[in-house]
Amino acid sequence: MSITFVVEVADKPGVLNRVSSLVRRRGYNIESLTVGHAGTPGVSRITLVMEANPDAAARIEANLYKLVHVQRVINVSDLPTVYRHLALIKVAASAESRSQVMQLVDVFRARVVDVAPDSLIIEITGADEKIDGLLEILRPFGVLEVAKTGCLAMVRGASIRPTSSATSGGSSADPVDAAVSFSV
Repeated sequence: MSITFVVEVADKPGVLNRVSSLVRRRGYNIESLTVGHAGTPGVSRITLVMEANPDAAARIEANLYKLVHVQRVINVSDLPTVYRHLALIKVAASAESRSQVMQLVDVFRARVVDVAPDSLIIEITGADEKIDGLLEILRPFGVLEVAKTGCLAMVRGASIRPTSSATSGGSSADPVDAAVSFSV
């Protein structure tokens, strides 16, 4: 079963290594790992995808909370969630084939982000299957290079989310509870 965690951590050196090492030490392979700044200064957001059963996922979640700089862990696997991937695809495009490639790009709701005399770079976002579909359609033209991100995930609708005002003076004994407010 594919498990997806969204982990909010302090933006400090070595935190990503500690998170990935925790998963590795327990014998699980990380299928996708995406890291970037969160909406809050000093906080990074890790989206971690791996194969695990629900019991193992619960143990991993509990162990993630034991790491010093981990502020919040959400298993979004069973929640209504939007998942997205990003890919940049460089495809050979001669003067004769360029219009055909650009029509295919439009069909997949992708966009051309760079034009060179002999190639195009295409940006596409969406489900992994959509990206793979575009890649297969473009292969006859000559795919020169592909760069894909890992999975990004965000729970749909209004949900629990950290706010900077909630962290400034909460009296909760649990630092995670202190960093959470409810959005309605």
